[in-house]
Amino acid sequence: MQVKRADFITSMKDYGDYATKGCPEVAFAGKSNVGKSSMINKLTNRGKLARTSATPGKTRLINVFQINQEINFIDLPGYGFAKVSKAEKESWGKMMQNYFATTEDLCHVFHLVDIRHEPTSEDCEMNLFLRQSGIPFTVIATKADKISRGARMKHIAPICRALAVQPWQVIPFSSEDGTGREEILAKIEEVCYAEVEVEEETAQESTENK
Repeated sequence: MQVKRADFITSMKDYGDYATKGCPEVAFAGKSNVGKSSMINKLTNRGKLARTSATPGKTRLINVFQINQEINFIDLPGYGFAKVSKAEKESWGKMMQNYFATTEDLCHVFHLVDIRHEPTSEDCEMNLFLRQSGIPFTVIATKADKISRGARMKHIAPICRALAVQPWQVIPFSSEDGTGREEILAKIEEVCYAEVEVEEETAQESTENK
């Protein structure tokens, strides 16, 4: 998949109607400061498309970006940031719950965890939620450039144990050197364009039956 165009569409507290709604969606979920916004910027080769910050908890709304005028990237609020009020944590949680309960266009979730650390309890809760909800997902081990290539499997092993995935199902990613970028774009193409083809076939069959 080649990214030829990327546009910021909107930020919202409550998931609802927006200009490009109806296109296949890919959501990015993970704890605060795990690198969701940086990942979106790297995937699109737009350094300032998604706002990034050294301060965790920067993404406090649901942010929508459209790719190639065909696919929506959904940047969800980060979870697990201790230095905010309980009320704000609950607000972020409700935003995500509302999104997952409401969206009809979600094709896949990229669940981001930091390759340098074992998954947190919040990471495990997100993983369990996705499994119990039957939502397809891929685990992305971010900040891979911080670990030598030879040592990555050692760091991926505890991620696999905690999140019940196999090593080959985890994609190491770096927003600095682009590690994993092509694999993730290929996954997006696989899940989103398959959805588009199904919708087109359904529409064609409906027209032929009239």
